[in-house]
Amino acid sequence: MTPGDVDFVVPVDKPEGPTSHDIVAMARRGIGTRRVGHTGTLDPFASGLLLLCVGRATRLAEYLSGMDKGYEAVATLGVTTDTLDRDGEILEETEGWADCAPERIVEALKAFVGEIQQVPPQFSAKKVDGEAMHRRARRGEHVTLPPVAVTIREIELLHIDLPDVRFSVRCSSGTYIRSIARDLGETLGFGAHLTALRRTSVGPFGIDSAIEVDSLSDSVRVREAAVSPLDAVGHLPVVDIDSEIATRVMHGQKVRLTDEIRDGLVAVAHDGALYAIGQMDEGVLKPRKVFAS
Repeated sequence: MTPGDVDFVVPVDKPEGPTSHDIVAMARRGIGTRRVGHTGTLDPFASGLLLLCVGRATRLAEYLSGMDKGYEAVATLGVTTDTLDRDGEILEETEGWADCAPERIVEALKAFVGEIQQVPPQFSAKKVDGEAMHRRARRGEHVTLPPVAVTIREIELLHIDLPDVRFSVRCSSGTYIRSIARDLGETLGFGAHLTALRRTSVGPFGIDSAIEVDSLSDSVRVREAAVSPLDAVGHLPVVDIDSEIATRVMHGQKVRLTDEIRDGLVAVAHDGALYAIGQMDEGVLKPRKVFAS
């Protein structure tokens, strides 16, 4: 592939170990372009779906990062850590988890479904006063973080092998699965931390469509897995425009279309390709990002 030939989104199955930035670096080398970004960080110990935006599709990242996420996770009861996961320092170990009835775990998980107030981890990318929390936490600082509203669409118990509890979650963007493990442990009275995490979906994208990182240098495999910019924003309403309107949109001009199109973000298509991302407001299309050249 040549740098001018790459404008797409490619789903990648990140293994445990490397950071999300490491995967981006691998993609830059493999695909042959510097213009690669991702739509949502996975912790190094986590695996699973990472959406990479390539070429001009990097400008779509903000429209993909806010989609719901799906995960499979393992919480280990009886041990709490400072990072809320297996990479942290042990803070406390508690007995009694061996006698925890499965019914208690099921009920505890059910209580998380819906819109909840969740306290982010101290070790997280969340910024306080312009600085990521994990940097402050590594300096030994503790900041009282206010709870944030997140939505748990679904949560399901998959398997119990105490002290391990395996569960799946479908949740809004910004939800910390580490915090769910912490809160599950606190609800049960034993403490807990996250010991495994795999992202299985991002919006309509599933892990089954992802390629291995070793395939990022294989142009055939990348092309097979690649998603066009228009398909990548398939969760947005699509507005097709003709050549006359396309010229006006390319120059950033507002265009009156029809009141029948719902207000909000839309994907603007022309000749079967993504032309722009726009905002509909009472029948008027306002270009926000133009992809045509």
